[in-house]
Amino acid sequence: MLNRSDLSAAASPRAVCAARGPASAAVLAYFAPDADPERVALLQHTLEALGETDAVSEDEDLQLALFLLYASSYGTIPVFPAEREWDPEVIAARAAIERVFEAELRQRVRVPDLPAAEAAEVARVLFAMTNDVSGPNTALYFARQATLEQAEEFLVQRSIYTLREADPHSLAIPRLVGRPKAALVEIQADEYGGGRAERVHATMFARTMRGAGLDSSYGAYIDDAPAVTLASHNTMSMFGFNRRLVGAIVGHLAAFEMTSSIPNRFYGDGFRRLGFGEDVTAYFDEHVEADAVHEQIAAHDLAGSLAEDRPELLEDILFGAAACLMVDGAISQHLHDSWSAGQSSLRERKAA
Repeated sequence: MLNRSDLSAAASPRAVCAARGPASAAVLAYFAPDADPERVALLQHTLEALGETDAVSEDEDLQLALFLLYASSYGTIPVFPAEREWDPEVIAARAAIERVFEAELRQRVRVPDLPAAEAAEVARVLFAMTNDVSGPNTALYFARQATLEQAEEFLVQRSIYTLREADPHSLAIPRLVGRPKAALVEIQADEYGGGRAERVHATMFARTMRGAGLDSSYGAYIDDAPAVTLASHNTMSMFGFNRRLVGAIVGHLAAFEMTSSIPNRFYGDGFRRLGFGEDVTAYFDEHVEADAVHEQIAAHDLAGSLAEDRPELLEDILFGAAACLMVDGAISQHLHDSWSAGQSSLRERKAA
């Protein structure tokens, strides 16, 4: 299991990350600032890799490749040239991976029977879905049993999304109108600190990482994040970047907010048990109260009103919620299984 010095060393200045196969190698080569790549090679390698996997959500190479392609648009990896964001080869490669990833999610996710396209009914189903989450209670384990090393691993895993918290869901704002748009903006305004830079949730999480002795720069731990962690971020990015999936990103956010408040209370308690102070726990404490409010807005005013306004999106709203529960449940299962077995949850780095 990695200790604090291992994690610190892992975050030392280096290349963006190591490739995990032909697809991620092609993406990294394509975006290298000093490279003049063969444009066709990116798509060719990606398509070759697609034919070699039966489970895209667990494929280290494809999940990293997709993560890097999204990072080009987010700007989370500044060395990626902004001029190549919309290159046809980039978009074609992203679409190729998204196509099989989405198909796998739709095959694996169980969407409940559709209710009437009424806000109260949609909210009722969403609350039933989020209250019926099976699997280990990793947050409770964290509060009662997590070691210092496991707490550090938890922050490393969370950093992949949380250092840019809320950005994938904000992509839906220009694709909504009226009531659902107003509801989403209300939620996101809190996520971005309500106009106070120090209260931006991503900034608060960066402070948490520094308080725990970790590197808070975005992407410092990409090499440590397994496919299951990248898949969670890629799911919401895929839903957010594609206008045809606006129902799915709304459902995803609803489930995300509705399963946040209680776990964050446990995480805060766990860090307090380990002796950390407010600089580490403030992020989690903030979400206990904020997300208890957000879940009501997300269920009724966002997802519910979108279903009323656009009934044709109802199935995708519930699909997005169910996909969120499945992919995030996979992370929880991975953490619990690893820690219960006395093993690290982080990806083992290959020798150089």
